[in-house]
Amino acid sequence: MDARIDLFHNELAAKFGRRFANAAMVVHGSPLPKAVQELVSLRASQVNGCSFCTDMHTKDAATAGEDPVRLNLVAAWREATVFTEAERAALAFAEEGTRLADAHEGVSDETWARVRAHYDEDQVAALVCLVALVNAANRMNVIARTPAGSYEPGMFAAMAG
Repeated sequence: MDARIDLFHNELAAKFGRRFANAAMVVHGSPLPKAVQELVSLRASQVNGCSFCTDMHTKDAATAGEDPVRLNLVAAWREATVFTEAERAALAFAEEGTRLADAHEGVSDETWARVRAHYDEDQVAALVCLVALVNAANRMNVIARTPAGSYEPGMFAAMAG
């Protein structure tokens, strides 16, 4: 599969990408646990059908030491016993925040309450920002048809700064 446009080498898109990477660094530096960040990013990417982002978040999580069994079960997290209640709340939030068009209220009050029971104010803010960022990245890469498979963990770290 060939990309419609190479967002990584187009001057305007690369300039945007640097700013996007800086925004992502705010979330990555937040108190939201790194494992939760990767699980949420992976699940939103799966829901959106973004192969590039699914590849990226799977590889980043594995490089950070995430258990392969957990990574393989993210798509079936409701039926899997390998996630904590806090992670399950974050995964529900990721799905509902990603599927906004499927529900008139977006994230349900029940899911919001579950998230608030497990995460403090800064962690919740980071979770909101993370879901927004990963959905934006998914949309860009799906529209551009950015192919999966070539991502190397950490390859975008130099973009922020």
